[in-house]
Amino acid sequence: MALKSFDIDAPRWDQTTFMGRLKHFFNITDWRTALLPDSRLDEAKALVESCRAGSIPPGTTEEQLHYAKKLYDSAFHPDTGDRMNLIGRMSFQVPGGMAITGAMLQFYRTVPAVVFWQWVNQSFNALVNYTNRNAASPITPKQIGIAYFTATSTALATAVGLNLYTKKAPPLVARWVPFAAVAAANCVNIPMMRQQEILNGIAVTDENGNKLGHSTKAAVKGITQVVISRITMAAPGMIILPIIMQRLEKYHFMQRITYLHGPIQVMLVGGFLIFMVPAACSMFPQRCSMAVSKLEPELRDSIKSRYGDSVQQVYFNKGL
Repeated sequence: MALKSFDIDAPRWDQTTFMGRLKHFFNITDWRTALLPDSRLDEAKALVESCRAGSIPPGTTEEQLHYAKKLYDSAFHPDTGDRMNLIGRMSFQVPGGMAITGAMLQFYRTVPAVVFWQWVNQSFNALVNYTNRNAASPITPKQIGIAYFTATSTALATAVGLNLYTKKAPPLVARWVPFAAVAAANCVNIPMMRQQEILNGIAVTDENGNKLGHSTKAAVKGITQVVISRITMAAPGMIILPIIMQRLEKYHFMQRITYLHGPIQVMLVGGFLIFMVPAACSMFPQRCSMAVSKLEPELRDSIKSRYGDSVQQVYFNKGL
C-alpha cells in the first residue's frame, strides 16, 4: 500500500524520556552508517526532503523512510542541513574513539607518548565539537585556533603534570591519568569552541519554533550539559578498563602477548563506546528547554511584553 503522507520529522521514540532518547541515539550513532558513501547519504537526504515537501516516491515503504531519516540524522547537521565531515559525526565516535582512547590507555608511561596521544585526542575532539556545534552561532577561524590551542595545552599540562606526579604512586593511579586529562580538556575545549554562543547567546524559540531572541544563560546551560555528557561518555572505558587490564596483565598468558595489549584495549574500549556514546548523548534532551523566568532580564521582559504569560518555556538546540 502506497504511503500518501508521512510526518518524517515526528520522533519515533518519546524524546522526553531517557529510554526514548537512548533508542534514538542508538539508531543515529550506529557506526555502520559511517561506512556508507556520500552518494547513499545524499539519496537519503533527497528522500527526506521529498517527504517533507509532501511528495513520497511511489512504492516507498515506511521502513525505507525511517532508514532514510536515520541516515539523514546521522550525517547532516540539524541546523544547516549540510553534510557533516565524517570524523566529526557521532556515528564515528565508536571507531575513532576506540582507536585513540585505546592508544592513550596503552601508551601512558612515557612523556613523549602521553604528549602525542593527548594531542591526537584533542585534535579529534576539536573537530567533533566544531562539527556538532549550534550552527546558528558562527565562529571564526581565529576563535577555532584559540580554542584548539587552549584545550590541547590544558590536556597536555594535566597529562604530563599528573604523569610526573604519579611516578611514585600505585600503577593503577598512573593508568587513570589519561581520563583526568580528557575530563579537564573537555571542560575547556567545548566552551572555547562554542564561545560565540556564550558571548552572544544562543537562539531560543517557543514550542512552535518561533524565534524569540538570543540567550547567554541558555547557551551556558546547553554547553554545560554537553560537557557532562562527553565526560560521561569517556568515563567507564577510561576508569574501568585500566582496572581490568591491571588484573589481566598478572596472568602468564598475557605476559607472553604484550604486543597484543594495545589491540585488546582498543577492542574493549569499542565495547564500552558502543553503549556509552548513545547513553551519554541521551542524558539530556537534544531540544533543551528553559523557563522564561530564568532568562536574562532584557529577554524575559521582551517575551513578556510580546506574549504575556502564554510563553512559559523557551527551547533551543544544545548541540552534541
